[in-house]
Amino acid sequence: MLPSTPRAGAVLAVGAMLSVQLGLAVSVSLANQIGPAGVAWLRLAWAGVLLLVLVRPRPSAFRRPALLACAVLGFATAGMTILFMVAATRLPLGTASALEFLGPLTVAIVRGRSGARAWPVLAAAGVVLLTQPWQGGTDLVGVGCALAAAACWGAYIVLTQRVGDEVSGLRGLAVSMPVAGLVATVVHGPAVADQVTWPLLLAGLGLAVLVPVVPFSLEMMALRRLTTSAFGTLMSLEPAIALVLGLIVLHQAPNLAAVAGIAFVVAAGVGAERTGAREPVKTAV
Repeated sequence: MLPSTPRAGAVLAVGAMLSVQLGLAVSVSLANQIGPAGVAWLRLAWAGVLLLVLVRPRPSAFRRPALLACAVLGFATAGMTILFMVAATRLPLGTASALEFLGPLTVAIVRGRSGARAWPVLAAAGVVLLTQPWQGGTDLVGVGCALAAAACWGAYIVLTQRVGDEVSGLRGLAVSMPVAGLVATVVHGPAVADQVTWPLLLAGLGLAVLVPVVPFSLEMMALRRLTTSAFGTLMSLEPAIALVLGLIVLHQAPNLAAVAGIAFVVAAGVGAERTGAREPVKTAV
């Protein structure tokens, strides 16, 4: 069992980001068959089923505020996933990513200690250099969806920490994820249900383990060890991880601005790890 230290929290957060990036790479072929919204639906629906079956949470064992927080977290998770998928189909991915990162960045700046607020600013500069949003066109609907996804991501961070503090283990996630899967099924399930085959269902099951079961579980454990400011700043490492994997796997060489961006977000991540420890929190249930 990992200790309750900021370093352990940082390891968990980075592990979550690596799982996300691997899952995104695997999902490319699925997106070509049923679209990005269909992939989002398969991920969330399967994740909800998996956690419900494996963890078997009992709602009667939850205090009412904790159960409500889990349900709201489910809506935020679905909104974050679906809205970003829509934005990514209407905007360049760099632009959509930069806009969505405004969510965790805002959480980091608003809730961070005064001595730690330089790290989110440094991370923001790094993310701008990495994603270079000025190179893309502007689609107002896409921008609106990306900003809405940013709001959902910010809410997801705050709610995940609250649920992690209130509920032990993965029981909170086992309530919020089925809610997210239900929301995704209502919104996108009927539109792609006739395109789903057994091979697609099995592929979606494997993808759900990579994204979101493993990373969301790691994030919940990380948020028990880090402040929301430190966690939000560490999330800025994700564009850098994606860029490095692109260089290694896809041979996409970054330009000088991207290299500078990597340096900025790595420096911010180190700073967040050193200043983002939380006081131990006793879970309620």
